[in-house]
Amino acid sequence: MKKRIGCAATVLIAALFGCAAPPVKQETVFFPTAPAPPRIQYLTSFSSQKDIEKESAFRTFVLGETEPLRLDKPYGVGVFDGKIYVCDTNQTVFVLDLRARTFRTLKGAKDKGQLRQPLNISIESDGTKYVTDPVRGQVVAFDRNDEYLKAYGTPGAWKPVDAVALDDWLYVADIQNAMVQVFDKKSGMIVRTIGNKGEPGHRLSMPTNIAFDSAGRLYVTDVGRFQIVKFNRDGEYDGVTGKLGNNPGHFARPRGIDIDREDRLFAVDASFNNVQIFNRQGQLLMFFGSGERGPGTLLLPAKVAVDYDNLPFFREYVAPDFEVEYLLFVTSQFGGRLVNVYGFGKEKGVAYPSDDELKQELIEKLRRQIREPAAPKEPGKPGEPVKADPGAPGPPAGPTAP
Repeated sequence: MKKRIGCAATVLIAALFGCAAPPVKQETVFFPTAPAPPRIQYLTSFSSQKDIEKESAFRTFVLGETEPLRLDKPYGVGVFDGKIYVCDTNQTVFVLDLRARTFRTLKGAKDKGQLRQPLNISIESDGTKYVTDPVRGQVVAFDRNDEYLKAYGTPGAWKPVDAVALDDWLYVADIQNAMVQVFDKKSGMIVRTIGNKGEPGHRLSMPTNIAFDSAGRLYVTDVGRFQIVKFNRDGEYDGVTGKLGNNPGHFARPRGIDIDREDRLFAVDASFNNVQIFNRQGQLLMFFGSGERGPGTLLLPAKVAVDYDNLPFFREYVAPDFEVEYLLFVTSQFGGRLVNVYGFGKEKGVAYPSDDELKQELIEKLRRQIREPAAPKEPGKPGEPVKADPGAPGPPAGPTAP
């Protein structure tokens, strides 16, 4: 694990939400490791209702001890208006309300909005939410108040695993038919498909997660190709990021992706138990997380979400000399920290290398590693031989969902 231990202590999430429990000191964890200047600080995590709420003594006296709601196998995560939405593939969508200090299930997920295996969620600026459910065989939309709105697609004809809206269209990764299907948001009709035509090397194999950059280019995680495939606004193939391999910059089990305002691509790899960061040219800048135990680590991570709006709720976790630009939410499907919160920023008064300089430093580091004898690696980390596993990214069921 890459970490720094600072004198400033962070507090557990119970303290953030005003519970009576005393603050608990924990080490301050940064990525990358010293002496490199820090870019990402691990802030906190949560896994259940007990991490958010504290049941009153009166309620316990009247009703007795109640079993708290708890995440089981989270995958997708999205943030809107002070609320964190988490798709639990074995249950439903959970909503953490940072203002109300509550942990609840999505209220519209009943009757017509009933979910069977919610996998991914994306949220538009107006609060419209799109939840992909491959078992139900539809993308289910909910409004800004979390009420059921409508559903897209015909059950049985496809397997939707991620959906993101751009302008008047809804782009959906269809893992069954190896394409991205594009719907008219209003009519619900399919207007075109992407990734299923052209040269064989330009086609998708098993698309699982999607995101857009500032220019409207579409990025698609393809677990069959072990790459992230890019398409321009006309749906034409526009290159790839990464390939199958066991070194940084490669992929073994690529999963969720997101893109910040500077067009940095954040890409989860469930085998390496980390999130890799690439510049807009597809060159690796750094990575964070690991399969070890302890704060800041990840265990079978699934999705990453960039958030610029909710930093005030987590500011007291930030080290005094670190300035956070935005938040990163990363889900893990196993372990004691299932939804992890990181801050992306810089240390005050420190000169930082440019992305090009950072890339060159990483190249030099990799060259030194090649020249030096390699130490034995633990399973699931960069450096371990990677074998193609056609079965791993199959139909999304349980902890190995794509």
